[in-house]
Amino acid sequence: MITGELKNKIDKIWETFWTGGITNPLTVIEQFTYLLFIKGLDEVETTKENEAVLLGFDYEGIFPKDKQYIRWSKFKNLEASKMYEIVSKEVFPFIKNLHGNKDSAYTKYMSDAIFVIPTPQILSKIVDGIDNIPMKDRDTKGDLYEYLLSKVATAGTNGQFRTPRHIIKMMVELMKPTPEDIIVDPAAGSAGFLVAAGEYLRNNHSDLFLVQGLKEHFNNTMFYGFDTDRTMLRIGAMNMMLHGVENPNIQYRDSLSEQNTDKDKYTLILANPPFKGSLDYDVVSADLLKVAKTKKTELLFLSLFIRMLKVGGRCACIVPDGVLFGSSKAHKAIRKEIIENHKLEAIISMPSGVFKPYAGVSTAIIIFTKTGAGGTDNVWFYDMKADGYSLDDKRNPIDDDDIPDIINRFNNLEGEMDRKRTDQSFFVPVDEIKDNDYDLSINRYKEIEYEEVEYEEPSVILGKIKEIEDEIIKGIEELEGMI
Repeated sequence: MITGELKNKIDKIWETFWTGGITNPLTVIEQFTYLLFIKGLDEVETTKENEAVLLGFDYEGIFPKDKQYIRWSKFKNLEASKMYEIVSKEVFPFIKNLHGNKDSAYTKYMSDAIFVIPTPQILSKIVDGIDNIPMKDRDTKGDLYEYLLSKVATAGTNGQFRTPRHIIKMMVELMKPTPEDIIVDPAAGSAGFLVAAGEYLRNNHSDLFLVQGLKEHFNNTMFYGFDTDRTMLRIGAMNMMLHGVENPNIQYRDSLSEQNTDKDKYTLILANPPFKGSLDYDVVSADLLKVAKTKKTELLFLSLFIRMLKVGGRCACIVPDGVLFGSSKAHKAIRKEIIENHKLEAIISMPSGVFKPYAGVSTAIIIFTKTGAGGTDNVWFYDMKADGYSLDDKRNPIDDDDIPDIINRFNNLEGEMDRKRTDQSFFVPVDEIKDNDYDLSINRYKEIEYEEVEYEEPSVILGKIKEIEDEIIKGIEELEGMI
């Protein structure tokens, strides 16, 4: 999690934006991100230049030789008005046109980006503040982004809310992305799942960067993210690029509509789709309604995930608890579809405080593989009670944390077969789930052990009450004698 020192630095920069009249949190994040990106570009360029000198070969950088002054390390030391002129008139147009590929995510979402920092003095203060933030560590970048996004006062548009980074990381570690995967988040937001998947691959499959085909795949054809909020798309595209993915496929798309024609395309879906209530049938892709005729987005997204995955593709997504036990025809239909026609592997029930302070909704993680031919045998359930943070609005770090246990047990499911229903995790046979109307709520199957409490005989208890009563009367008499 973010350190107090880094938090204070960001708060100070945020305050500078506010005093400059930029008060919309997403606008602040956008402008903040542009400057972080400009600084990051210069740092990456410097590293590559140093490597070229060390290895003795020529390096042609992204900054033109006659415009070295537009690099962060150069303009940050200039007088405020000169700096403002260079950043607004040269640096900003430079990053907007950085990618020659007109179809790249970066070019598309930077095309309508606007530099809105109002004065040279405000820019100078912000540049000084950002210059003091260490950006070389990828974890620091992630923490910084997490904290910036946490400052969005509302729960987001259309009922979306941020997924905590430690939950994203857990889901990625459960799914173990491979260098050959094609990964999508159809409700990408700031691209948190895609960034985490990229980081997992860097940490666990670093040799992929030594194989030209896999390296090309990582940078160009591995990561896909869709959203309908252009601000979040811009932030997501820059987030991916800052985390070393050269050309992420971050696109403007309403995933549930007819414009999304993706079918049998991806091998891994990681998502926390919005639970924004109801949509009209006429704005939803017709083939999604065939699986479950519903207006509820959380059910429609599950239908979408099944359609988008290749056979053998895997999905880990967050759903509100109602998806697991809802009694409507559509709720049962989508659960039956996943259980009967594909392979449902796990349901991880999360406590309601996980998304506080943004929402108090109870959620679960559902993990399944698209087979098209069934395969569900035993479904693994886990009752997460703690995630390493207090479950109130403050979300302070605590010692109790089930996440390491969840990852360890999911990676060793053969050892779970003998677990009892009174344990925190256990298997439930598919036939039992079918008999329970495809109910997937953990409380349906969990057994609670009640300890037998032995009480004293009633006559003994009455005797003790009389003794206490006698003491009270004696005390009252003593008080009366004192008056």
